[in-house]
Order: sequence, then structure tokens, then C-alpha cells
Amino acid sequence: MPTLKSLALALFALTSTSAIAADPLPGSIAASGESIVLSVHAEGAQVYECKAGSDGKLAWSFREPIATLLSDGKTVGRHYAGPNWEHADGSAVAAKTGGNAPGATAADIPWLKLEVTAHRGSGVFTPVTTVQRINTHGGKLDGACDKAGEFRSAPYSAEYVFLKKG
Repeated sequence: MPTLKSLALALFALTSTSAIAADPLPGSIAASGESIVLSVHAEGAQVYECKAGSDGKLAWSFREPIATLLSDGKTVGRHYAGPNWEHADGSAVAAKTGGNAPGATAADIPWLKLEVTAHRGSGVFTPVTTVQRINTHGGKLDGACDKAGEFRSAPYSAEYVFLKKG
């Protein structure tokens, strides 16, 4: 016979899972009318360069992402400057930012909606029209930079959802 505590935990788990699954994405990155082609986990770094800003002061400026795309713990592709995503089957997409929403904490890079601008090769990414970056953790680099041209990276993880119209 289940105890009151185990019933309470089970009820909490059910309601928590339902609440998480029911939470819609922020409107600025939603892609209504599109269906998922592939969803992957990414582990990597956001690379920054120390540059003089418009005010002449040195500050960290985003340069490029470098990440491995994973599915079920296996490498299925990579993400790099452009931004570009390349699948192990040789298909690839490049995209531009179409919308953003804040990450969960101040240390998390924003969630993004990216509109595909170019396709290469043939494979899983061939029909992709939109890429969403969600559930980000880390990736922001704060603090002063002292030497122009210096590079630093900030580890990050995210989920990338590749969508197609229809």
C-alpha cells in the first residue's frame, strides 16, 4: 500500500511534468504552424574577443559558437560560426536571428528563433526553415578585458530544435 508521502511525490511529479510540457515558448521565438524535424542537445562554448566598443573602451564582444550536437548521447553534428549547423549526413543550414527571449538566469545566453537563409548538402536538414535555441545554460562572459585581441570562451549547453513549415 503506497504511503501518503509516495502518493504526494507521484502527484507532484505528474503535475510538474504536465506544467513543463504545457508551457508554451515565448511568442518572440515561437514557430506556429511548423513541425519538428530534429531536436538535439548541444554542448560547447561561446567564444568572445576583447575589442574596443563605440565608446573606445575595451569590452568582450561575441565572436562565434563552437558546439557538438548530440542525440541520445551520440554526436550527430556540429554548430559553428555563421551561425551554421552541420549534420553528420552532410546536410547543413545557415541562419539569421529572427527573435529572442531571455535565458533563465543572467548567466544564460538568450533563447533564439533563427530563420534559415541557406542549405547545403542533402539529408536531415534539407527541409529545415527555422531553428530554435532553447533551454540555454551558461554562455555569457562578463568582466573586464584588458588586452584587445584576447579571446575567452564561456561554456554553454542548449537544445536546438530544427523545424519545417507545415
